[in-house]
Amino acid sequence: MRLPFRFAVPAALAAVLALPAGAPAKVPHTVQPGETLWSIAAASNFTTRSLAAANGLSEDAQVIAGSTVQIPSEAEAAAALGVNAAPAPTTPGTPAAAPQTDAPRVLGAYTVQAGDTLSHIAAANGVAVDQLAWMNGLDPAAPLLAGTALKLPTSAPQAEAAPATPADPPVVPDAAPHPVPANVTAPQIGEVASTHGVSPSLAAAVAWQESGFQNGVVSAANARGVMQILPGTWTWIQQQLSDRSLDPDSAVDNVHAGVLYLRQLLADSGGDEAMALASYYQGAASVRQLGLLPDTQRYVANVTALKTRFGG
Repeated sequence: MRLPFRFAVPAALAAVLALPAGAPAKVPHTVQPGETLWSIAAASNFTTRSLAAANGLSEDAQVIAGSTVQIPSEAEAAAALGVNAAPAPTTPGTPAAAPQTDAPRVLGAYTVQAGDTLSHIAAANGVAVDQLAWMNGLDPAAPLLAGTALKLPTSAPQAEAAPATPADPPVVPDAAPHPVPANVTAPQIGEVASTHGVSPSLAAAVAWQESGFQNGVVSAANARGVMQILPGTWTWIQQQLSDRSLDPDSAVDNVHAGVLYLRQLLADSGGDEAMALASYYQGAASVRQLGLLPDTQRYVANVTALKTRFGG
């Protein structure tokens, strides 16, 4: 049975999504109370810099409620920045790039360099080899390929290594959940969230911040799908939180997994959304040990701002 929930798509965003790809037409958006240039850019799938450039504003410009901001097309935003718009992936099965939402850098992300071994990386970051392998869906006995995306303990020193270049995409270990290209909608996310007793607007905000509702996204830290779930976390959710077998190829089941995890974090934090979001991004153990790191604080602020765009 579908449970009722409230959800409102911003008119400007809906109009942008309805346009053909690359359509050269700006869409006016009336600034609402509490909105910022960043929150409008994030909800419209642009960086603050590109939206500001398209409107002749500085990145730190303050927008006034009642004023109008023009939401550009991809081509117009790229032109405003003086760069070429990135082409959409055309190879079947190629994961789509995550939308740029001025998100914090991914904590604990590391790209394996030539000569690295799993045991060396584990030792350098104070984590057991088996735990590191489980977290990333790796066989600890198998060779470790250069370019493999790994999740390391939050704020680990190794995490500063340069990521793979766009011409040399990161190697993604073959583990669930699988980054199968597919998109979900905010109403779909809201329905899943309502089923599990989680705020639809909160779940939608997390999903948008994490992947822009795209299931083909793999982060630099090996998180996958709409809700950006690590292989080890997927296994734990399946074993501890789900009452049915989740399909690792399903975008909707990726949402189910992420919402179940978010529900558990909310329960653990006594309903404190900020702490639950911090744990979702940084890891609950790391939050307990280190408190909220600067990137985590920004992540929480980003999701909180987005929540208002999804009816929360």
